[in-house]
Amino acid sequence: MEINDPKPMAKEICFELDLSVVVLVKAEKLIDCSAEQGLLSGRSPSGVAAGAVYAASLLTNRKRTQSEISNVSEVSDATIRKRYQELLEAYGIVGDWSPHLDKTRIGSVRW
Repeated sequence: MEINDPKPMAKEICFELDLSVVVLVKAEKLIDCSAEQGLLSGRSPSGVAAGAVYAASLLTNRKRTQSEISNVSEVSDATIRKRYQELLEAYGIVGDWSPHLDKTRIGSVRW
């Protein structure tokens, strides 16, 4: 594990919010996809982890609010919004996504 690895932080956030392993696995996939594309450079690991957990909770229909994630991760709502959008785009999900993600708009995505 690298010092700046967001995955352990994502695991801790999921644990604190009582989210399932399904959400954690999805968050880790989002993080890995972004890392492969070199998009984590210059990003706070805690911000990436919080954004990944938020995105994963939406994608798996186990929704938590940005505020709930912010409270346990100590990452601002604004940072969570920025990171989750970046993570979804890196994963191939693009568009103007609301917090009420409509899975019918996603199309064929690597699950």
